[in-house]
Amino acid sequence: MNVATKATPDATSRYDIAGFIADIGDVPVITEMQSVRRRSRDFFWYSPILNAQLHGKSADIIACPRDEADVIRVAASCAKRRIPLTVRAGATGNYGQAVPLEGGVLLDITGLNKIEWHRPGVVRVGAGAKMDEMDAQLRPTGWELRMHPSTKRMATIGGFVAGGSGGVGSVTYGGLREPGNIIAARIVTVEETPRVIELRAEAAQFVNRAYGTTGIITALEMPTAPAWPWIDLVIAFDDFETAMQVGQEVALADGVVKKLLTPIAWPLPSYFKELPHAFPEGKNLLVAMIAEASLESFKMILGNRGAITHEAPNEEAPGKLPIYEFTWNHTTLQALKIDRTVTYLQCLFPHDRLIPSVLQMRDMFPGEVIPHCEFIRFGGRMTCSALPLIIYKDPERLNEIIRLHEANGVFIANPHVYTLEDGSRHKRADVDQLAFKHDVDPYGLLNPGKMRTFVPKA
Repeated sequence: MNVATKATPDATSRYDIAGFIADIGDVPVITEMQSVRRRSRDFFWYSPILNAQLHGKSADIIACPRDEADVIRVAASCAKRRIPLTVRAGATGNYGQAVPLEGGVLLDITGLNKIEWHRPGVVRVGAGAKMDEMDAQLRPTGWELRMHPSTKRMATIGGFVAGGSGGVGSVTYGGLREPGNIIAARIVTVEETPRVIELRAEAAQFVNRAYGTTGIITALEMPTAPAWPWIDLVIAFDDFETAMQVGQEVALADGVVKKLLTPIAWPLPSYFKELPHAFPEGKNLLVAMIAEASLESFKMILGNRGAITHEAPNEEAPGKLPIYEFTWNHTTLQALKIDRTVTYLQCLFPHDRLIPSVLQMRDMFPGEVIPHCEFIRFGGRMTCSALPLIIYKDPERLNEIIRLHEANGVFIANPHVYTLEDGSRHKRADVDQLAFKHDVDPYGLLNPGKMRTFVPKA
C-alpha cells in the first residue's frame, strides 16, 4: 500500500471531515479527490443498470488503517460524527458492494494483510490479505485455501467473505455458507466506543455476503485444503449437452480430486482471445482443474466424447494465465473486453433435473442467453451455479428473462441490484442478520443503503 498523507479535505462534503481527521490522529488518509473517486468504484459496470445507477458515487476521504487499533479509531470517530463508513479491500465485486452511496469515509483495509498463524487445515489472517499471496505462503506447508473467486490475483480474503458466495473449489467444498467454510471472523463495531467481537462457527455467517454492513472484518479464520499439483484443462465438444454430461459425471466421481468444472456453450468462447489454441471455432467447452494424481481417471471418464485442447500445470506467477481466469465471472469479463453491451445473470439450477433445466433455459432464449455453468455442491447435493451471458437489450427484457427463469424453478441472485435483499435468491435479509446489525451498527453508518430493510436508531 502506498503511504497515504494528510491533506486538506474537500470543503464541499456534508460531513465533518476535518473533525474526523483530527479525531484519528496519525492514521493515514487520502483526500486527493481524483484518487478518492477512482477507489470508490468496483466492477459494478458489468451491469448496464448498475453502471447508470452508481455512476459518480464517491466517498469524501479514504482512511488506510495499519492495524486493528487504527480501525477502532476510525470507527469511533465515524460513530461520534455520524459519518457513513464503507469498507473497501480489492474492490473486485460486481454489485457495487464497495461503492459509498452516501459519501463519507472509505476504509481501505488492505494494510491488514498478515497471516497471524496457520496449522494443518486452518489459517488465521488479516482481512486485507490478498488470496494469491496467502496461497503462496501456505503451499510450501502443503496447504491452500479451499476456494477462491476467479479474481484471486486481485481479491482479498475479507472481500471474498463479505461480498462473495463461492468459486473455484466449490465443486468439492460448496459455497461459503456451507458449515465449516468460515471458521471465525473478528469484527469491530461502529459505536462511539467500538467493541471487538469474535464470531465463531455459525455466528461468523453474520458477515458473509453482507457487503460490510454488519461490522468491520479485521481478521478471519479460514479452512485450508491439501495443496495438490493442479492441471489446467480445456476439453472441446461438438454439443453443449455432452459437455454438461461429462462435467456432471466427473463432479459426481468422488474419487476424482477436482477444483473446477465449467461447461461453456458456443459462441461464448468466441470472446476468448488469449490461449487461442484452447478454444476452437464452433466448439462447446468444459474447463477443468484436476489434481495431477486424478488425471488418468478424469480421462477415463471423458473417453472419446471430447478433445483435450489444453493441458498444462496450473501457474499463477506474473505473466502466466491460469485457466480459472476464463471461468466464474471472469467468463463475463472476457466477453466484456470485446463487447461492453453484453451482461450476465447468476442462477442456481435444481439438482434433480439439472441438465434438462439448463437446456430448457438455453432453448427458451436462443441466441439471447448463452449458457455458462459452474458445478458446485449446494446443501450436500451436486448442482450448477451459472453465469450465462446475456445479449442485453433493455431493463424490461432483462427482468422478463429473470422472471421466466424463476417461473421455471431456476433461482436467480440478481446481479443488477445493489441491495442485499434484492440480490438474494430469497429476496430478503435474514432476521438474525438484521438484529445483529442493530447491535453492531446502531446508527446505520456501515455502507448505508445496501441493507434496504434496516432502520437505524434515531
